[in-house]
Amino acid sequence: MSTIEFNDRFNQMTALLHSFAYNLTKNVEDARDLYQETAYRAITNREKFRAGTNFKAWLFTIMKNIFINNYRKKVKSNTIMDSTDNLYYINSGSIAISNSAETNIMMKELTRMIDGLEDGIRIPFLMHYQGYKYQEIADDLDLPLGTVKSRIFFARKELKELIDRRYDGMSKIRSRKVRLSAQ
Repeated sequence: MSTIEFNDRFNQMTALLHSFAYNLTKNVEDARDLYQETAYRAITNREKFRAGTNFKAWLFTIMKNIFINNYRKKVKSNTIMDSTDNLYYINSGSIAISNSAETNIMMKELTRMIDGLEDGIRIPFLMHYQGYKYQEIADDLDLPLGTVKSRIFFARKELKELIDRRYDGMSKIRSRKVRLSAQ
């Protein structure tokens, strides 16, 4: 196959190669880079293409192999190699041990606050929290949609006030720390 024929056939495949590159990378810029690398390799290795074989498959194979090689390089570059005797670098990472006691206490307090709300606002609020849509809540409780929205709003407002009152000292300490650190 002559150079002109090769270039013509390659140009006919440009749109397909671009779409295949995007399909592999899911990123426009990476797809352009992949296409460009494929074009370079195909043109420099055009003498390896055998006439009578599937040109499209040959180009797609080149592109797929480049993509796989780049992916493997990327994965390998993210691998940490620790050559110290006692694996110091691997073992020195901060291992976080979660302690959910504080979170559990706060959730219990919040649950108590919610339970303390009057039924008229607590029930719509809990239903909304559980994932019900406003209209579903309105239909289930036989209330107008606007009433449901306002009751949920008032429940949020009351909970916010309860939390502010409960943790008022905490917010004053935080604001004092912020002012001191800004100076």
